[in-house]
Amino acid sequence: MPHDDLIAHLTRTTPLGPGEAARVVADVLAYFGEPVEEYVRRRHAELRSRGLANDEIFRRIAAELPARRVTAPELSPRQLRRIIYGG
Repeated sequence: MPHDDLIAHLTRTTPLGPGEAARVVADVLAYFGEPVEEYVRRRHAELRSRGLANDEIFRRIAAELPARRVTAPELSPRQLRRIIYGG
């Protein structure tokens, strides 16, 4: 199983059992493995549902992208709009 060392570490340092630790690792890897376009669309929908305007949403997403597991390219507001609305 991949990441056995990480799973073993989690079972030693947390109250998680091996199965729970394996699920946590899988969830975290899936979260950070999300492609940039999917992340941008998902975050846009989340922030939009909170009532934020696009200018604020695009600023937040642009600030979040460099912290992703695979550093995303710097995207302009226009590029972010294209991902969301197509074009």
